[in-house]
Amino acid sequence: MTLAYSPNAAALLTLVAATLITAAVVPLVRRLGLRYGLTDPPDARKQHTLPMVRLGGVGIMLGFSIALAIVWGLGGFAELAAAKDQLIWTTLAGSLCFFLIGLADDLFALPPLPRLAIQLGVAIAVWSQGVRIGAIDLPMGREGAALILPDWLSLVATVIWLVGITNAINWLDGLDGLAAGVSGIAAIALLSVSFSLDQPAAGLLAAALAGSCLGFLRHNFNPARIFMGDGGSYFLGFALAAISIVGPAKGVTGVSLLLPLLILSLPLADMSAVIMGRLSSGRSPFYPDRRHLHHRLLRAGFSHRRTVLIIYAFTQWLAALALVVANAEMRFLWLALATAILIGVVVVARRQIQSETAQRSLP
Repeated sequence: MTLAYSPNAAALLTLVAATLITAAVVPLVRRLGLRYGLTDPPDARKQHTLPMVRLGGVGIMLGFSIALAIVWGLGGFAELAAAKDQLIWTTLAGSLCFFLIGLADDLFALPPLPRLAIQLGVAIAVWSQGVRIGAIDLPMGREGAALILPDWLSLVATVIWLVGITNAINWLDGLDGLAAGVSGIAAIALLSVSFSLDQPAAGLLAAALAGSCLGFLRHNFNPARIFMGDGGSYFLGFALAAISIVGPAKGVTGVSLLLPLLILSLPLADMSAVIMGRLSSGRSPFYPDRRHLHHRLLRAGFSHRRTVLIIYAFTQWLAALALVVANAEMRFLWLALATAILIGVVVVARRQIQSETAQRSLP
């Protein structure tokens, strides 16, 4: 049996290949970054105290792209319809463009508005090639009923979704391993949901993304040895947004965009809260501050690692909830396990804070 007739084997190979390639490439990128002084200096708003190479997104991008190329070369795309095959390459092309935007920002510190304008241009180009939100299912209507969006509304919805998710992941990248871990959990959820809904094209993309996140976490979890930079976070954010359109958001009776909204609701809610807070203070939405969820958890007394693990736990619980909505196999078992993990992580972290507080209060 070849990969063409085994979507599960193709997805597994994609995930493993992306993991191994990313894990192998990132140390090479780090050495080059140190050699040429391409580092991120510490400042009052950041958590690191030493200059760090912030080009880890190169490894993520290469792991993702090469893994898909390997599976394509082995015939893993052979059974996909031509339109689905095109969506894979369009998603990859768009992700590479967003990676280049972020990489340019890492190297040259692009101003926010020109950077946003380029993002909008790429998102429009991707929409024109078929990666689009074309209809919204009607949960209260008859089975299969959907509201077909006119082109202008489809364009607006797609561009907001692609650019919004991309920047939500970018803004989440404030602690070691946070953006990569949340993106990896979301990618695994999209992988599960895509195969539950018979969307193998999205499944292959999600597998590649999950593997590249896992391989990068080998070097990025606290204490990190390298940062992904804006190139990496833009790449991950756009890929997650596009995959959710290519797969779960297409043709899902009754739930439409609810699945990716659930999976990605934490970074979206964090970004929305930060924007509203900045606007209410009379500042630009692009003004850097310490309003993000991870900053609030740090101020509450949680350590760097505990903060990251708590956010991981919430993300995997939301992902399990999406599996329930998608009627995936063993969905309630996964939700029960995810709930137990969430409760356990929060309880243990809280008890550790109370213990540390009590020890500091002793004479």
